[in-house]
Amino acid sequence: MTACIVGWAHSRFGKLEGETLEGLIVKVATDALDHAGIGPDDVDEIVLGHFNAGFSAQDFTASLVLQADDRLRFKPATRVENACATGSAAVRQGIRAIDANAARIVLVVGAEQMTTTPGPEIGKNLLKASYLPEDGDTPAGFAGVFGKIAQGYFQRYGDQSDALAMIAAKNHRNGVDNPYAQMRKDFSYEFCRHESEKNPFVAGPLKRTDCSLVSDGAAALILTDTATALKMRRAVAFRANQHVQDFLPMSKRDILAFEGCEHAWNQALKQAGVTLDDLSFVETHDCFTIAELIEYEAMGLAKPGEGAKLAISGETAKDGRLPVNPSGGLKAKGHPIGATGVSMHVLSAMQLVGEAGGIQVPGAKLGGIFNMGGAAVANYVSILDRIR
Repeated sequence: MTACIVGWAHSRFGKLEGETLEGLIVKVATDALDHAGIGPDDVDEIVLGHFNAGFSAQDFTASLVLQADDRLRFKPATRVENACATGSAAVRQGIRAIDANAARIVLVVGAEQMTTTPGPEIGKNLLKASYLPEDGDTPAGFAGVFGKIAQGYFQRYGDQSDALAMIAAKNHRNGVDNPYAQMRKDFSYEFCRHESEKNPFVAGPLKRTDCSLVSDGAAALILTDTATALKMRRAVAFRANQHVQDFLPMSKRDILAFEGCEHAWNQALKQAGVTLDDLSFVETHDCFTIAELIEYEAMGLAKPGEGAKLAISGETAKDGRLPVNPSGGLKAKGHPIGATGVSMHVLSAMQLVGEAGGIQVPGAKLGGIFNMGGAAVANYVSILDRIR
């Protein structure tokens, strides 16, 4: 592959009072160009990741990136969407433009504003990422979908509430040191494990601490080819980038296996010529704690039904054998849909150049990213390596 990340920007995630979708997009686009040390004239193509699904009245948003600078006028700009993996879909489109020699510099932006939408509509919007003929009436929206997945997992492999609480506590602990995170609070294992007034059950065996946050936020990155990247301030190369799409109806697959995730990881590791043992950290899609647990198994860290052992042993903690979600993940950082995949790539690049601050994994050399849309429907894996 030829694509490299040479600059980035990241907003704070959370309920951003007084902010607009346009403002978020403009700010990270401007900051990413500055961080890369290039100007708007250098950009050949723009890709915006924006899920929307009713969150924004403005549904034609690709050209909002041009608001960052008049010199971006007449540049090709496209909005892409692939549910909760929308950000990674935008990154992949940028990579493909570089690899095809159709562009030398690509500006990729991911953004979402969710918190201005009334609560009942949020659930309805998110449920659009499921197969409506089967799941359209699911109570509690998408949390209900993953609640059913958790119930099925518990029925097959036994009650895994201890492991889910360990995952939640780990990610909240990691998020304390992430300045971009929506929730920077260290919830103990005991708090995450037990139902309480502040931590009620939401859907099935999933409690509030098992669910990612409704968020506003944006992130951006600059992509270029390797030859150009080596002349710039910093360069993080894509050793691999793979996309696998699975059936939308859960009835057509074993939903407890996350087979699309498995295939994407296998293809990416093969493309990069590495194994999981070579990775320094992984940022994975913990929209719900049960998702991270199943992803341990799908990526090959554990056998089916044995992911809980990793969570409980501490092997995926920040100081463990393979740190998973040192950023705090979606659980603590927040999950503004269109921004999430771009955010994962930005924070991973920061790790690899040693600029991740309090969330830095010491000596990080190779990073893995898994971003998922729907219930393991859209599956994206990237493997990143610093070359400058």
